[in-house]
Amino acid sequence: MNEGLQNIKITKIKNGEIQEQDDVVAVEAPLEIQIQHFDEQKPTAISVTMRTPGEDEELALGFLYTEGLLQAYSQVKAVKYLGDNIVKIYLNKDVKIELQKTDRNFYTTSSCGVCGKASIEAIHTKTQFQFKNKLALQDSVLYGLKQTLTKKQSLFTATGGIHAAALFSLAGVLEIMHEDVGRHNALDKVIGESFRKNGFPLEDKILLLSGRASFELVQKATMAGIPTIISVGAPSSLAVDLTRTNGQTLIGFLKENSYNIYS
Repeated sequence: MNEGLQNIKITKIKNGEIQEQDDVVAVEAPLEIQIQHFDEQKPTAISVTMRTPGEDEELALGFLYTEGLLQAYSQVKAVKYLGDNIVKIYLNKDVKIELQKTDRNFYTTSSCGVCGKASIEAIHTKTQFQFKNKLALQDSVLYGLKQTLTKKQSLFTATGGIHAAALFSLAGVLEIMHEDVGRHNALDKVIGESFRKNGFPLEDKILLLSGRASFELVQKATMAGIPTIISVGAPSSLAVDLTRTNGQTLIGFLKENSYNIYS
């Protein structure tokens, strides 16, 4: 079975009848992210996040990048999953992450990606990219995105309780998709895979979110240089404000024949 799934026994009540049956739930487990500086013997644990196992190396890379702790994959010597829910990122010589400057206690739950920030100012992470081009998106492409994502969401199909983030080409071709109990983790996995491929900025891509568009997700997309963000659900006020400030496109409530443009 997929490592992101767990078989359990449940009691189902239907029309007053009690039935014992098998069920499947999404796995939620802690992942510790460690960094190993070139000139230090002991690693430093910098984050524990609650995630669905799978693509853990990509998750760790995406997390460090979207938090502004890494700027280029050339800074990374190696990434290894050590087992026991631990990923270690080995840094190249002369690469130093100043953790005391992060203003954050890096414990994150599956529902919160900005929990632990020490101040309001620390929530905003500066991106190296600017958004100048307005993409001309065709309705036929937009309407096909959700359908394509739904077909690929194997964990959601099995459990009904998991999020997805996906990168599409401007023609609507699915390029990267990951699922996780945490919506921010799903996006970190997508960004981490792109980071590993030195694919930034993602200026010719469309990001599709299976749920709502929150501030934290928009900010992660901003860090990766993604100009177009589309959500199946609603955006938040801060998400709208941030995309309007940045000059990004933000679309919400994507359905089979309608959508809302917020920015």
